[in-house]
Amino acid sequence: MSILVRDLSYRYADGRSALNRLSFAIAAGERVALLGPNGAGKTTLFLCLAGVLRNQPGVVIAAGLDPALPADRLALPRKLGVVFQNPDEQLFAATVLDDVAFAPLNLGEASEAARKIAEATLTRVGLSGFGERVPHRLSGGEKRRAALAGVLVTSPEVLLLDEPTAALDPRGRRELADLLNALPGTMLIATHNLEFARRTCTRALVLAEGTLAAEGPLENLLADEAMLARHGLV
Repeated sequence: MSILVRDLSYRYADGRSALNRLSFAIAAGERVALLGPNGAGKTTLFLCLAGVLRNQPGVVIAAGLDPALPADRLALPRKLGVVFQNPDEQLFAATVLDDVAFAPLNLGEASEAARKIAEATLTRVGLSGFGERVPHRLSGGEKRRAALAGVLVTSPEVLLLDEPTAALDPRGRRELADLLNALPGTMLIATHNLEFARRTCTRALVLAEGTLAAEGPLENLLADEAMLARHGLV
């Protein structure tokens, strides 16, 4: 399994319960949509999988690693990448190339090697020639691709994408779907855009108030209009 979650709960310091005994599994190579209204626990789940939040009761295994173990948590960035909803939260360097090269440099690559890896990754996401551009001057779609490049540069086995279509126009959504479909590996994609889910995923999990409300083949769930309406998805 690429991702295994068993009886996972998470409660914030203010007492708010974000996840409640959540359990599911995702096989290697699967593309799974994570559906649910705002506040359902999707982003909290991503932060637990990435080891940013220390899970409380429950078990999490991501890309074969246990984020609760210090050694595994240190190794996790090589195997699991997270692309957050707002790319401005991930783009921080003076140039696009510096931003994408940061991860390999941080993992011990020499400067020239990191630069070559970053340039190749930018080409992979359709941003060849963008290396010297200033990140905050990119378009929304270009920022999204640059943030994705900053994650893909370490060749992770698992990708977590949080609302990747936010602020993208229809053309941008189609291009992003085509890009993701061309990539290898396992993906868990949190999205409110059901058409984008249909373009990129074959299975879905539906979260509601931190619990698993439904799961199964995506097309079966999208055909259940009563369930979609009940959980604010239509």
